[in-house]
Parts: sequence; C-alpha cells; structure tokens
Amino acid sequence: MLERAKEVTRRERWTAVEYARFADDLVILVDSQPRQQWLRQAVEKRLREELAKLQVEVNEEKSRTVDLQRGESFGFLGFEFRRVRSRRGRWMPLLMPKGKKRTALLGKLKEIFRASRSQPVGGVIDKINPILRGWVKYFAIGHSSRCFSFIRSWVETRIRRHLARACQRRGFGWKRWSREWMYGTLGLFSEYRVSYLPSISAVAPV
Repeated sequence: MLERAKEVTRRERWTAVEYARFADDLVILVDSQPRQQWLRQAVEKRLREELAKLQVEVNEEKSRTVDLQRGESFGFLGFEFRRVRSRRGRWMPLLMPKGKKRTALLGKLKEIFRASRSQPVGGVIDKINPILRGWVKYFAIGHSSRCFSFIRSWVETRIRRHLARACQRRGFGWKRWSREWMYGTLGLFSEYRVSYLPSISAVAPV
C-alpha cells in the first residue's frame, strides 16, 4: 500500500510519501506542503485499515503524529530525528542517539564500575570494552559525535577514579595517567568514529 502511494504521488525524483520499517517499527514521512494535508490523513486511515485486516493492533501509546516544521522530533530504532538548518541555512535531518539510550548505557557501566571497585583496572576494561564497542558501532551514523564525546570523557573519568582509588590517591591523576597511556597501554576502547555518509549496504536492512 505504501509503495503504491509513493508511486502515485511521485514527481520526477521527488516523492510525497516515504517510509522506513524494521520488524514491527514503522515511520511514515509525508510532504509538509499544505496541499498534501489530505494525504497525511488518507495514509493513516489506509494504514489502520490494512493492519486491521491482519488483526494487528497499533500501539497507541508509542504511535503519534509529529510536525517537524514546528521543531518536533520522533524516535526510531534508538535514534531521535528532527529537522534543523545547516550552516549554509538549508534544512537538513538531524539524527542522534536518544537521551534514554545514553542514560541506559551509562547506568550499565556504572553497575560494572561499582561491582569492580576492588578489581584490577584491566578486568574492568575487559568488561566495559565490548559494551562500548557494540553501542558505539550501532550509533556510529548521523550526528552522534557530541554524544560520543560525552561518553568518552565520562568513561575516562571513571577509569581515572578507579586507578586513584587503587593507589589510595585523591583526584583523577590527570598528569599521572595520560590519555595515550589509557588507550595505548591499558587498551581502553577508543574507536568513537562517526560515519556521516553511511554506505547503502549499511542501511539497506532498515
């Protein structure tokens, strides 16, 4: 149904309807032009009709309509999407990890640090590295660099605090333990890189 709507409303390379689906999560984008007001209503009506035929219920608590022109945003697969102006003044999509996803990550890492206070720092790093690697690899598209910078700084501070406690020292040892030493010698995860232009193969499943 949505594919048909895309073709019917297509004008050259532009479509008035676009969508993305992964498992049972679905986002439908409709042209914001006033003349397409009827289309937004028609798409929602038809979607509900088709889902009813399949005896699939819409989760009303998680489903909503947003207007990106009014600064609203929506979440999809752990990312938050909104519309912003670029440095050149053009409208562009902004996507970054949702705040609750970052909070959940930090909460998981806090538990590991709390349970590993008396353990060598190497063991702590062995536990947090796979978690950081998986989380960063998943969110390493779009505009996640600021979020990554926050997480990296947070982890570094926690590692320093762990080392200081082990040596019964105060502070965070900014001069005693360099960043290069933590990443090069201790092997702390450091690949906080963002792919601003993901390949087609990387996003095709979504």
